[in-house]
Amino acid sequence: MKFKVIIKEGEDGWYVVEVPTLPGCISQGRTKKEALGNIKEAIELYLEPEDDLSIVSTGQVAEVTV
Repeated sequence: MKFKVIIKEGEDGWYVVEVPTLPGCISQGRTKKEALGNIKEAIELYLEPEDDLSIVSTGQVAEVTV
């Protein structure tokens, strides 16, 4: 699978990478190469199925238009 990512240089000089299509999937690295390697691992973990579905809250999902 291919994902588009956004790479930004942080104030501390580290590169921050996020995946817009996967909310909360963010990583960083000292170099762009390291940051991209880290985000690949983060995506794999993000997509890994949960073993314990009891973690999921019993809340509801809704959409809000502003």
